[in-house]
Amino acid sequence: MKVLIAGGTGYIGSHTVVELIEKGFEVVIVDNLSNSFPEVVDSIAIITGKRPDFIELDLADPDAADSFFDNYKGIDAAIHFAAYKAVGESVEKPLMYYRNNLYSLINLMGNMQKHNIGNLVFSSSCTVYGQPEELPVSEQSPIIPAWSPYANTKQISEEIIRDFCSTSNFKAIALRYFNPIGAHPTSLIGEYPIGVPNNLMPFITQTAIGKREILSVFGDDYPTPDGTAIRDYIHVVDLAKAHVIAVERMVQSRTKSNFEVFNLGTGNGYSVLEVIRSFEKMSGQKLHYKIVGRRAGDIEKIWADPSFANRELGWKAELGLDEMTLSAWKWEQALQKKK
Repeated sequence: MKVLIAGGTGYIGSHTVVELIEKGFEVVIVDNLSNSFPEVVDSIAIITGKRPDFIELDLADPDAADSFFDNYKGIDAAIHFAAYKAVGESVEKPLMYYRNNLYSLINLMGNMQKHNIGNLVFSSSCTVYGQPEELPVSEQSPIIPAWSPYANTKQISEEIIRDFCSTSNFKAIALRYFNPIGAHPTSLIGEYPIGVPNNLMPFITQTAIGKREILSVFGDDYPTPDGTAIRDYIHVVDLAKAHVIAVERMVQSRTKSNFEVFNLGTGNGYSVLEVIRSFEKMSGQKLHYKIVGRRAGDIEKIWADPSFANRELGWKAELGLDEMTLSAWKWEQALQKKK
């Protein structure tokens, strides 16, 4: 089986490539390198002993997408990671997010239809739930108006996929991630944003190692036990393994409908300050941080009910918060040694 990974040099994509190769899949990566580095392919090869094919390509460019599919044959399934993902940035640059996140999906699916590739795993997000009225959120929780353009692109993308699946034999699984953090146990791949990080964990590790002067904690006046926002943090390796299961589910014809949705989380909510305390404990580093105002687009609290994915996929998150923060710190230290 050959799987196309759109955005495969990125954070979650690269970890998923490793898991697929270790399960015996052939992998081809396409990525425009807008928020990743080509050296990631070298690291994947070291971890797995096998180098995946890599093509630098912007799927949001219809001509480039068409050319790739016309010339590259034998793909059985695709996983779409090729999206911009920062909530705050999406509020500032909405058109950039709509253009990239929607065009890349439409161009991918159009070519999959043209070339009879009928299996898609879509990288969705818990942000489709907005600020839920009841916690934890299940797959049956209502989809409410999005709090950010990023979240809206995920809602719209799911609607596009659902509509397409309803008119064809095309099969798709949307995996609604909660908050992935951590790094591969080899410390050869991890979260490595270009420029100033938009996510909490890389900002924590970069502050601890001296790349950033101070960590800003956005808001301490939320209705939570310590006033900071709560999220369901999940180890990126646990998350990557779910994608392998989703691909196998489709290609082995075990899906219950043409479009399925699963929450991927641990079922536990941790506040920003709890993540900081876990990091300080596991790293032995005292973190320099300050409380600032809330950030536009951020919700107060959310965590998953992952029981449907646990039961139906036979998947469960296994790694805890301390393991997540420690692996992220080891990855940051490994990056420092390379310089």
